Amino acid sequence: MVPKGINQEGLKWGAPDVEGETALQLAGRSLYLTSPNPRVGCVLTATDGTILGQGHTQRAGGPHAEIMALRDAAERGHSVVGATAYVTLEPCSHHGRTGPCCDALVQAGIKKVVATNTDPNPLVSGQGFARLRAAGVEVDVLPPEHPLAIQSRELNIGFFSRMVRKTPWVRMKVAATLDGKTALANGVSQWITSPEARTDGHAWRARACAVLTGIGTVLQDRPRLDVRLVETPRQPHLVIVDSNLETPLDAPLFIAGRAVFIYAAAQNDAKSTALQALGATVIYLPGTKPDGSPSGKVDLAAMLRDLGQREINELHLEAGHKLNGSFIREGLVDELLVYLAPKMVGMGADMASFGPLTELSQALPLTFKSTGMVGPDLRIVARVTGRDDF
Repeated sequence: MVPKGINQEGLKWGAPDVEGETALQLAGRSLYLTSPNPRVGCVLTATDGTILGQGHTQRAGGPHAEIMALRDAAERGHSVVGATAYVTLEPCSHHGRTGPCCDALVQAGIKKVVATNTDPNPLVSGQGFARLRAAGVEVDVLPPEHPLAIQSRELNIGFFSRMVRKTPWVRMKVAATLDGKTALANGVSQWITSPEARTDGHAWRARACAVLTGIGTVLQDRPRLDVRLVETPRQPHLVIVDSNLETPLDAPLFIAGRAVFIYAAAQNDAKSTALQALGATVIYLPGTKPDGSPSGKVDLAAMLRDLGQREINELHLEAGHKLNGSFIREGLVDELLVYLAPKMVGMGADMASFGPLTELSQALPLTFKSTGMVGPDLRIVARVTGRDDF
């Protein structure tokens, strides 16, 4: 089962591989847990199909799925010699926060490994399979078009993005009226959507490594931007785009135990020191105009590269129309999570301000991944066409 309170895409079964389906469901249990590591599940079976052990990856620094499955089998009193391991990602082959899982499988006497995906991490990428085969373990890897391979990759789309593109997967969340307004003309926006939609939105926050917003939202709404409406074992980091370091020192967003990264364009040593005293990390990444002169704004593309180096897999963007527009204009958005309320307000703030465009061919191309009702509101997951082709 997926953690309570979550209703998301990419976790649909239907392929005939029962063990693989079970492994993928186990991976789904780690949705909120493993960042920055991938969400992985593992099932160990005997030759007659009996499940000997199963498990999923724990918190970063904790056991991986394969180790949890081996421990589960031992606790049940089962020998795994000659068993088959079904795992949703290539067993790791390097010493990171934990030891190599491929070596643990070999030492346990596993005869065969069936994996849904090759690990995109350059430190692993095929090496885990090679070490297994060198030790005499049979290895099968599902083709990329296999339903389980697709679903496993979707579950870890942020991890794949960071490993391949070196930047997080950027998901823009918007709550709007049916006519596309996110606030009234006077700025009032609470609450456009229903409690059910807000709870669902918190579930999407919870799966992200970090939530990002802009200084306008910080100043106007004084948000916490944490996860409160669903159970979660960890709070995502917070990222603030704050060109002039205007973040108030008494902002409610400074929550114990949560990392806060503030990206600025203008140097302000005194304010930076004060923010860092509250536990924030201040990073200066000034952008430039096409002519090379300072733009006065944060270099958003450089910020994403920096967040990738900080092990951010999924970046959940909840900002105002100006910052949303900047992300879209610069081609930095991968996916939109939109909640549409059954109401119209006429004049007000748009979802994103960019353009004007001169031709329809310049419009941002989207592919609808899913639509569904959440309470009285319509939820749309739309992916920027071609953004997942990596």
